[in-house]
Order: sequence, then structure tokens, then C-alpha cells
Amino acid sequence: MAEEVENRLFPFSSDGCSWFPEGPVWAQSLWHHCCTAHDLAYWQGGDYIARMIADEQLSKCVTEQGEPVVAAAMLVGVRMGGSPFWPTQFRWGYGWQHSRGYAPLTVDEVKLIERQLRSQNLLPSIETQ
Repeated sequence: MAEEVENRLFPFSSDGCSWFPEGPVWAQSLWHHCCTAHDLAYWQGGDYIARMIADEQLSKCVTEQGEPVVAAAMLVGVRMGGSPFWPTQFRWGYGWQHSRGYAPLTVDEVKLIERQLRSQNLLPSIETQ
């Protein structure tokens, strides 16, 4: 089973805030780190509750940058555009070759995610945050 799963996970990638600005004109990457963390959650996928948590964390992070109105707009955008059922490069669970829909990650999938992040030297930096 683990080998079958392994063939379906792409390396983690982030496009930042997708089609949304990463900050205002005077600080063009102000909330970029919020979007990268959000992308990590979306890359992995999981159940519907995990997605709601990821979206709320994005909103909270952008609000903490002093931009609550922007955070509210982003929350609407990700709730509408991030469905695992859209054929987009930023859908929920986009790290998987085929849409998983909303399903809890299996033990094998979690192990694969950890191996992939370690191979990309991302896991240690994520664990220390």
C-alpha cells in the first residue's frame, strides 16, 4: 500500500498567495509566509475539518499582519476556490496526483508526507515553528 501511495504524491510546491497579492504596495510580501503555510496544508489535504482549520489559520495570520479586511477577503476566496473538486493547481490536496476529496490522511500517507518534506529539507523548519 505505501508504495502505491508513494507514486501519487508530488513534491511540495507553493505559489504563494495564488491569484491574490502577497502584500500591499508598500510591503509586497507582508503575508506571503501566511500563504506558504496555507499551501502546505492544502498540499497535504485531509478531511473537511482540516481544511476549515487551514483556512482559519490563514485568515488569522493575515489579520496578525494588521490586515483584517484583507484576511476576510482571502477567507472568502479560499473557501470558494479551494475545493478538492475543482481541477486547479491550488485545490485542497493538490499534492496528490488524483483528488482525494475530503478524507482523513491514512498512516501511510502521513509517513509519505513526512518523507517527502524531509527529502526537501522542509520538515525540520516546519517542526520548529
